[in-house]
Amino acid sequence: MDGAAGLLNVIDVEATCWAGEPPAGAVSEIIEIGLTVVDLDTGERVARHRILVRPARSAVSAFCTELTGLTQAEVDTGVAFPEACRLLAAEHRAGSRPWASWGDYDRHQFTRQCLATGTEYPFGSRYTNVKPVFTEAHGLRKRPGMAQALRIAGLPLEGRHHRGEDDAWNIAALILALAADGAWPGASAP
Repeated sequence: MDGAAGLLNVIDVEATCWAGEPPAGAVSEIIEIGLTVVDLDTGERVARHRILVRPARSAVSAFCTELTGLTQAEVDTGVAFPEACRLLAAEHRAGSRPWASWGDYDRHQFTRQCLATGTEYPFGSRYTNVKPVFTEAHGLRKRPGMAQALRIAGLPLEGRHHRGEDDAWNIAALILALAADGAWPGASAP
């Protein structure tokens, strides 16, 4: 399966966040990477992964726990960010497999954090921002959030919104719906 040309990694990250400004010296850091593998050839979500990441320069705030459900104790069991990037490359073929996310936040967060930590960027250049593809396919004037997009597409929100693993799973469902309609880049309608 890993050699299949139609595989796509769908990524969603959660990062440390605060209701207002971050505390002095703290920066937003990835604390969860959700990854769903989509087989565009068969139209299925074929794998679901979660990587917890231990923050090095910030802590999980009460606001962040309320939003994501993630606690400091939980992310303390995760791996360091460089190890998470190594896992993405080694176990999930992040450098060679195309990937997608809802909006550019995830891609930009990885870029910022890799630069700040001197970590090799784990992804290749074949990236698709799902949000504008969905917006255009549905003839919308404004780009919706992921939960709103699921409602527009008539799909259920599975799991908890703002949880990387669940959001990646839901974004993958949106991608498969777009592909089934021939609206995903490189897809043709049945």
